Amino acid sequence: MAEPVREELSALAAIFCGPREWELLSRSETDGTVFRIHTKAEGFSDVDIPLELVFHLPLNYPLCLPGISVNSEHLTRAQCVTVKEKLLEQAGHLLSGPMVHELVLWIQQNLGSVLTQSEAGRGSEKCALPTSTTVEDGLWMTLLYLDHMRAKTKYVKTVEKWASDLRLTGRLMFLGKIILILLQGDRSSIKEYLVLQKTSKVDVDSSGKKCKEKMISVLLETKLQPEHKRFLAFEVKEYSALDELQKEFEAAGLKKLFSEFVVGLVK
Repeated sequence: MAEPVREELSALAAIFCGPREWELLSRSETDGTVFRIHTKAEGFSDVDIPLELVFHLPLNYPLCLPGISVNSEHLTRAQCVTVKEKLLEQAGHLLSGPMVHELVLWIQQNLGSVLTQSEAGRGSEKCALPTSTTVEDGLWMTLLYLDHMRAKTKYVKTVEKWASDLRLTGRLMFLGKIILILLQGDRSSIKEYLVLQKTSKVDVDSSGKKCKEKMISVLLETKLQPEHKRFLAFEVKEYSALDELQKEFEAAGLKKLFSEFVVGLVK
């Protein structure tokens, strides 16, 4: 981890030092750092709205945008997405320097106007994919491997909802005990999906209690290439034999991906 990022994290931990205000979720030499900040921002009629902000700082941060996830029991999913988009837009003006604290201060001061603009623009929304707010243009793809699903029905519905909310396409694939998730879309949306996948209580443990996903592996993350087929929707599919799954990958121009990452899972 670069020293400026280490210093920024130390400063954030000192600033957000109240009960549950700051939580380090993960730190990796390959995936960067993920942390959560609980704060409040002034919404409609000067009412404070609790916000849960999850930031993912990739290895090349702050030369690229952080991944951001916004959640609040007092906001709709659409409003949370709008807040996230506005934060990313603001972050675009702060590239190359520490920005997380500035982003938190900005949303604390501007949440009301963001929500007002969101309500005003709702009637004129167009059914179109948003322009990417990341500095890395084009579509990206990631392949995830899940060790198991105990609460399968609920888990599947949650994954479908996340993919829909984040406008990601791809496949949730089952082959016996093998569970794969293939996602395509804007890279910031894929990063937000991963944050949700790792921080939400999406499954149950052996005693039936809700739990977070701790057994997920990112097999690959790469920019979508010309030979790769663009999935038009997110679908859940079950396969009875390995060759059926192989045909799915080959039809999508992912033959090399299948041989490098999937075949070894069944051995």
